[in-house]
Amino acid sequence: MVSTDQSDARHAALASEPRRRVLGLLTAAAEPLDAVTVAAGIGLHVTTARFHLEQLEAVGLVERQVARDGQRGRPHVLFSPVAAPLPVEDAQLQLTQALASVIGEDADGGRARSVRAGERWSAQYAAGADAADPVDLVGTPSAASAGTDMVPPLLRVLTEIGFEPQLRADENTIALPACPFRAEARANPNVVCSVHLGLIQGLVRERGHDASAIRLLPFVQPDLCLVELPPGLAD
Repeated sequence: MVSTDQSDARHAALASEPRRRVLGLLTAAAEPLDAVTVAAGIGLHVTTARFHLEQLEAVGLVERQVARDGQRGRPHVLFSPVAAPLPVEDAQLQLTQALASVIGEDADGGRARSVRAGERWSAQYAAGADAADPVDLVGTPSAASAGTDMVPPLLRVLTEIGFEPQLRADENTIALPACPFRAEARANPNVVCSVHLGLIQGLVRERGHDASAIRLLPFVQPDLCLVELPPGLAD
C-alpha cells in the first residue's frame, strides 16, 4: 500500500514534464532501457536523463537492474517502470470477478455454493437486524409496514448494503434498483445473484421464518431486480 507521503512525492516527481516523458518511454518499451537509450529517445543529454531516472527511482516509479555481460568496465544499468498498485476498489473488483468465475465452473453454475456463501454473509447482519425502523419507498419510516415482522429488518439490511430497496404496495415484492454489485452480477449472475439470494434467505431464517419460497428475479429490467416474498412473510 502506498503511503500518503510517498504518493505526494510521486506527484511532485511527475510535475516535471521531462520526467513524465522518461516514464512514458520506459512504460512503452518492450524491455528495460539504459540511460543512453532514454536520453536519445526523448532528446536529452545522457547526464540529464540519468538525473530524471534517479528521481523517478527515488519515489518508487522506476527500478534499476544491472546487466552482467561479463565485460570489464562500468556496469550496464537498465531501467524499467514499477507497476503502480491498483486502487483498492479495482483490486477488490478483480478479486470478486476472479472468485465468481471459478465458482461458476461448478456443475450448477455455482448456485449452491453461492447461496451458502450468502447465508453465511447474513450472519454478520442478523444480530442487528431488529435495531432499525422499517423504511418505505423513499427510505423513511413506513406506516404500511410498521406492523410487519420480517420485512422491516430485511429492508434495513438491504439499504445498508446499498441496494436501495423499495417495498411495493402488495408488501410481497421488494424492488432493488441500485445493486452495488451490478457489474459483477452481469458477468456472473449465477454466482453473484445467488449470493444475494442466500443473504436474504439467511436473514429470513434467522428470524424463524421459512425462506424456501423466496425468489430473486435478477435483471427484470436492465437496472432492476425483484425479490418475491411468500404471501405470509409480512404478516
